[in-house]
Amino acid sequence: MMHKKLHLAALCLCLFAHSAAHAALPGMTVQSLKGGFEEVKERLVTAIENRGLVVAYTAHVGAMLERTGKDIGQPRQIYANADVVEFCSAGLSRSTMEADPRNIVFCPYTIAIYVLPNEPGTVYLAYRKPLATGSGRSMKALRDVGKLLDTIVLDAIK
Repeated sequence: MMHKKLHLAALCLCLFAHSAAHAALPGMTVQSLKGGFEEVKERLVTAIENRGLVVAYTAHVGAMLERTGKDIGQPRQIYANADVVEFCSAGLSRSTMEADPRNIVFCPYTIAIYVLPNEPGTVYLAYRKPLATGSGRSMKALRDVGKLLDTIVLDAIK
């Protein structure tokens, strides 16, 4: 009986560890909603543009992985669809880098949008929030970047 309880406890621990591995990592924020990829992507771009910001580039990561996976003998589909949208805020970026020139590594800002093959009706939005470090000015500016990313994604998912 004790052996069965230990086995059950070990199984539960493994299941917990497996699901925890899919949770967002420190510094990463992931939101999800029901919908179609293109519709949610349009809402994301609109949320960016409504702040007077311009999308500088969209990386079609899912298509790239699909194409190159076949070339290198790793054809497993990771995403049903996946893009990374890149943009910047001149004012916020300037204040961030005036506070500490090393903060250049946080620019441009990116938000990933993806759908997993086994979850076709769920769209994920994910982004990295910079760790607020450095001087007081730097910490404030980096927190402001995080707030900008939060509000853009929240606007896109509502």
